[in-house]
Amino acid sequence: MPAQLVSIEVAPDLVDQVYRALLGAISSGTLAPGERITQEDIAQRLSVSRQPVLQALRLLKKDGFVLDAPGRGVLVAPLEAEAMRKVYQVRGALDALAARLAARQRFRIDPKLIERGRRAARGRNVEAMIDADVAFHQAIYEASGNPLIAQSADPHWRHLRRAMGAVLQAEPQRETLWDEHEAIAEAIAAGNADRAARLSEEHVSRASEALSERLLARAASADTAITPRQKGDKA
Repeated sequence: MPAQLVSIEVAPDLVDQVYRALLGAISSGTLAPGERITQEDIAQRLSVSRQPVLQALRLLKKDGFVLDAPGRGVLVAPLEAEAMRKVYQVRGALDALAARLAARQRFRIDPKLIERGRRAARGRNVEAMIDADVAFHQAIYEASGNPLIAQSADPHWRHLRRAMGAVLQAEPQRETLWDEHEAIAEAIAAGNADRAARLSEEHVSRASEALSERLLARAASADTAITPRQKGDKA
């Protein structure tokens, strides 16, 4: 007798689309840390039913992007500096290994990836900047010839996208980022494995420091914010 299987009520690809749309909004800052979101609101804004939104929110909660909120809905999780520092540590080790292995192959990264990144950096679409950045690093992972690097890095990149979104909101970081990418690409193409690995580690370290500085500045600004007194208030 064949096993009984429960019918699937929501198309997996629709849940994935909602998940990616919400993750993109969280990464770019459109949905800010601490912001409350509800199934009804998201369903209306994305023109879908509440069921795929519910499933996507459950996945986002499991992955640490949203938290239970008092009352209705969920809250966008805060971006914590210490947690992200640890993620960047792992990424730094993986990126250095990938660059070293790619350099041994003297791999030439498609110049269009760098052109795409610089073009995005001159615009205002933070999500496009993030996509270009991820595409560059994924190209190095692929060039390494070791698929375990990309597999190991993949779970962390979801959180890294969010961190990158916070950093890329600061305009001075954008062009510098792609100068560093171009230097890494040149070292790989030249077959200089040591230099490629070192530049990759330094690149990740600077990104981690930039994020920490931005989060600390944001926290300090929130702590020192003073609500103007109403006229007639006593000192």
